[in-house]
Amino acid sequence: MLRTIFQSDPDFESRLKLLADRAGVVPDSVEAGARAIVAQVRREGDAALRELTRKLEKRDLPSIELSRQEWKASAARVSSEVRAALAQAVERIRAYHELERYYSFERKEEGIRLSCRYLPLARVGVYVPGGTARYPSTVLMSAVPAKVAGVREVFMVTPGPSPETLAAAEEAGVDRVFLVGGAQAVAALAYGTESVPRVDKIVGPGNAYVAAAKRLVFGDVGIEMIAGPTEVVIAADRSANPAWVAADLLAQAEHDAFAVPILVAVGREVALRIGEEVERQLAELPRREIAGRAIASQGVAIVVDDAETAIALVNRIAPEHAGIALANAREWADKVTAAGAVFVGENACEALGDYFAGPSHVLPTGGSARFSSPLGVGDFLKRTSFIEYDGAALARQADAIACIAEVEGLSGHARSVLHRAKGKPIRQREPSERT
Repeated sequence: MLRTIFQSDPDFESRLKLLADRAGVVPDSVEAGARAIVAQVRREGDAALRELTRKLEKRDLPSIELSRQEWKASAARVSSEVRAALAQAVERIRAYHELERYYSFERKEEGIRLSCRYLPLARVGVYVPGGTARYPSTVLMSAVPAKVAGVREVFMVTPGPSPETLAAAEEAGVDRVFLVGGAQAVAALAYGTESVPRVDKIVGPGNAYVAAAKRLVFGDVGIEMIAGPTEVVIAADRSANPAWVAADLLAQAEHDAFAVPILVAVGREVALRIGEEVERQLAELPRREIAGRAIASQGVAIVVDDAETAIALVNRIAPEHAGIALANAREWADKVTAAGAVFVGENACEALGDYFAGPSHVLPTGGSARFSSPLGVGDFLKRTSFIEYDGAALARQADAIACIAEVEGLSGHARSVLHRAKGKPIRQREPSERT
């Protein structure tokens, strides 16, 4: 079922370009809908949240915030086995992100003190898909790094949380839960309503309307990224176990029909064996309808001649997840320069990163791994610079500063320095003297 592209195909470059240039484009109708929702929430507050929830989700919203009593009662229904697994995952995620430290620093020169101070954001909103979906892992992977950073208040918005999601929120240290979803939840977090306080940053994945709303509110509030369809690129050679590689491709495909599973196979035989395994395992997969649509629509096997070319293609595609199922996997993984997360060797299946290994699974998609990074502690910190000079230090640098200001045509900047340093303004230059 995997479409196959061969390195020797005459149209190889043009077909590969379509894969590499796959940044998601929000349909005009979705953006227009999200824009109207955001505007209504800004205008009407809680009343808009209730009306939009009734209209779009067919459910009433008598209480916008979930009470602590209801939260605890729902979370208490989770089995001890699931609760223990969530607690272990939190411990691992916290331990990993505690290593991701940012330090304030200071530099002193004669008469000059320069410093940089890191402080956590005060309040963050985490979007978690809800309804029929259960995504406790999204809560853990978003809220735990925020708490490690020192964020005082972490809010969760979700349209109908499952008991497991609420148990995860407890384990991760979420402070408040609001029962709204979609673009209206993003707008509520960005601008505040009577019930939902305004936050400094919004993180977490959602549908196309959520993505469109995050794009619209960016600038009024921070966001971590615009998440597109989930994706994986697995580079495999004859050393790889075909059944394991196929299972990893299907694990990605079962997320939703828009998931992007890509195999980069070193040799035609490798692609054939893995493709056969994909078909065999798909027939047994409970979510085979969804996975099958993803495989048929976005799935592809790219056949190349050698491992070096395979890694070059991984970097060119810049996927959310990169699997390295090659001989000498660690050596080849070191050459990956554009991927959200790299899974090294045959035992490092993507599910480890999704749930338990430690790094956040909130990763750049759509090729944005070329310039973007996984969610981490740094996403929840802000950096401020401090500049302090005494008079002697200012005098030493005044002429150079005034020179650059004059080049830019900003005499007021130059005067502000020279008044202090020399007690007089800079001589006004004649138009013929200016560059």
